[in-house]
Amino acid sequence: MRNGAQTLLDCLKEEGVEVIFGYPGGAVLPIYDALYDAPIRHVLVRHEQGAAHAADGYARASGKVGVCLATSGPGATNLVTGLATAHMDSTPLVAITGQVAHSLIGSDAFQEVDIVGVTRAVTKHNYMVEHARDIPRIVHEAFHIARSGRPGPVLIDIPKSVALERGDFPHPPGPPARRGYRVVGAPSESEVQAAAQAIAESERPLVIVGGGVVPAEAAAQVQTLLERIDAPAASTLMGLGAVSGHSRRHLGLLGMHGTFAANRATSHADLIIGLGLRFDDRVTGMAKHFAPQARILHFDIDRAEMGKTVRVDLPVLGDLRYSLPMLLDALPGELPGGAAEARAAWWSRIRSWEQHQGWNWATPMEVGGANGEPLRPQAVLQAVYKITRGDAVVVTDVGQHQMWTALLYPFRHTRQLITSGGLGTMGFGLPAALGAQTARPDESVWLVSGDGSIQMNLQEMATAANYRLPVRVVVINNHQLGMVRQWQELFHQERYSSVAMTDLPDYRLLAAAYGWRGLRVETEEELAEAMRIADAEQGPVILDVVVAPQENVFPMVPAGASLHEVLLEKPVPAQGS
Repeated sequence: MRNGAQTLLDCLKEEGVEVIFGYPGGAVLPIYDALYDAPIRHVLVRHEQGAAHAADGYARASGKVGVCLATSGPGATNLVTGLATAHMDSTPLVAITGQVAHSLIGSDAFQEVDIVGVTRAVTKHNYMVEHARDIPRIVHEAFHIARSGRPGPVLIDIPKSVALERGDFPHPPGPPARRGYRVVGAPSESEVQAAAQAIAESERPLVIVGGGVVPAEAAAQVQTLLERIDAPAASTLMGLGAVSGHSRRHLGLLGMHGTFAANRATSHADLIIGLGLRFDDRVTGMAKHFAPQARILHFDIDRAEMGKTVRVDLPVLGDLRYSLPMLLDALPGELPGGAAEARAAWWSRIRSWEQHQGWNWATPMEVGGANGEPLRPQAVLQAVYKITRGDAVVVTDVGQHQMWTALLYPFRHTRQLITSGGLGTMGFGLPAALGAQTARPDESVWLVSGDGSIQMNLQEMATAANYRLPVRVVVINNHQLGMVRQWQELFHQERYSSVAMTDLPDYRLLAAAYGWRGLRVETEEELAEAMRIADAEQGPVILDVVVAPQENVFPMVPAGASLHEVLLEKPVPAQGS
């Protein structure tokens, strides 16, 4: 005879769970009591939001389902931002929350919140467990739903009375069978054949690689496709790494802060081949003017994304792990007559666009940090890339530093960049980096953050120290909420409202308080030395890197503009304006 909490831990073990990120409280004490004897590692975070982001980072770095655990009421509501982040970025995650006893539900009991109702819009599915006998079925279904199809977060809310209920609760045989839930598999042959014909007829194709390539483990097939059809590729933020940043076929990031070449190619292509992306506003610019000369092929696992924001001429509904091999089989062995010559002309135009960068891969004379000049943030990213040799797992928060990282760090593998794309969650970075380091303990994990973002979940420094997680944190410190300041400069007549940050905290003192190594960097020489120290350190390190406060991220497509209206530098006002 086992109680519901013990049964829950048995089920989690069967699902392959090795680590849970959580924070205890009254409604989950039975679960924590069962966890005491379970062969599952628990990482005690310092805030429940940290638990959700850490589970998210763990899932993205490992490819497994991340798991977080919180108590009822405020513990559960503190997970909501993390669940929304995972939902927008399609991260497989199972969140387990405690709930007040069944007899108290609906009475506004202490720490009672309808978390199922609260999270309905930010989860793929959620459950309220009515009886302990349902736990095996629900856990089995939850993990299946979280990891299958388009991945996403699932919440399981367990009343304390259910966790204490005792009995013999057998596990359901066979695969889960949730009524109404259907996983998309292979696409139809007719859709694939139509796509192959469109590709063969195209003269100016462009492949856009989205985050859906990552869970499909389809990066190799994407590379084969690019070679077969002699086409360039651009990446969404979530798709970076699926095509190596060193590949001559990769044009870089697409969209609001995308490269000049990627955005120009999109505007002049005659065929867009979208692989596992949402065509969200940060990628498309003004949607009605997106790819005006192109037919659009959209390969995706989620029917709801087809035509949601841009017109789609040829939808291919299916899992990329099946769709891409079928497409490769359907393509002709050689390009039809005239196509090779047309592709050569297309590549010539693309190479000319690649000469326009809009940022500076800094040389020693241009990085700042000498003769009293502040460091430029581009130089910091160059230093991170150099010291990691391009092999680190790189986590970011949200803001200017995120875009500089996406533009200047040439990712070579999937699951190498971990960032909040859809929700844009400041404070995501530090706990997500801890989750990534937990998933990949023998690899180097670097967090690039800003002085605004890093302060939103600083308490997780204690978690890193407690578990000796050797994350390296680089704070791009411009004493500003940099991206907000950039928009106010460019679009609000330099009316800087509530963006200035003081030179606080002193990260060296904060590091000492949390048991970290802390360094402050203001010159080029200090930067190189600090990178060497951080790389060699056995424990967590934070680098407070002071950079030029006025630096902006370019290229930039203004909100409401089309991709061909990209800015490479700050516009100069007309005389007299």
